[in-house]
Amino acid sequence: MGTQLNIKSDDAYRLASKLSELTGESLTSAVTTALKERLERVQQREDIEARLARIREITADIRANMQRPLPTSNHDWMYDDETGLPI
Repeated sequence: MGTQLNIKSDDAYRLASKLSELTGESLTSAVTTALKERLERVQQREDIEARLARIREITADIRANMQRPLPTSNHDWMYDDETGLPI
């Protein structure tokens, strides 16, 4: 027999039982699947947060090393003042 898990919360037992009933799984399978899915979501969220932190580090480094003054998006010099067409 495997390691046991004792659920000492009436609410947790009720939820697990309801899930087991709805899915047709055993109580053990229902709890195991629910825990795997939750663990996957938490790990995915941590992965995303780690990637975002790395992106923030990279953008901060880029910002710190950009030449001043910063380039602008003004491209008026490329267009004729009278017609508005490219020169």
